[in-house]
Amino acid sequence: MSEDRYQKGLEYLEKMNPDSFKVLEKNLEDVAPDMARYVAEFAYGDIYCRPGLDFKTRELVTIAAITTLGSAQTQLKSHIHGALNVGCTPQEIIEVIIQMAVYAGFPKALNGLFSANEVFTERKEKLDE
Repeated sequence: MSEDRYQKGLEYLEKMNPDSFKVLEKNLEDVAPDMARYVAEFAYGDIYCRPGLDFKTRELVTIAAITTLGSAQTQLKSHIHGALNVGCTPQEIIEVIIQMAVYAGFPKALNGLFSANEVFTERKEKLDE
């Protein structure tokens, strides 16, 4: 059962943002290697793979939630990359983050927008290379 969950999670991560998960695994290998597996199994193998929402919707909801935290910029950027990888537009991402100003406050929404801009710039630079 656990291996099936892990494989399902890896399949989703491969579609969404394979580089992000590889970085997570690398960063955790010396301190808590099991944590990367838990992320793949639970977050992606159990939750993200549920029926009812498509990849784009799941990523937009995740961006909204992380924006409201205001303290998880690394994860926010990863999910912005993921959202773009599954077909979200920069405008959809921006609108979701702006919407969070109502619920989380302007500082958190602004920080979210700054993170989005960093991702958009990074991706544009890669395209220009």
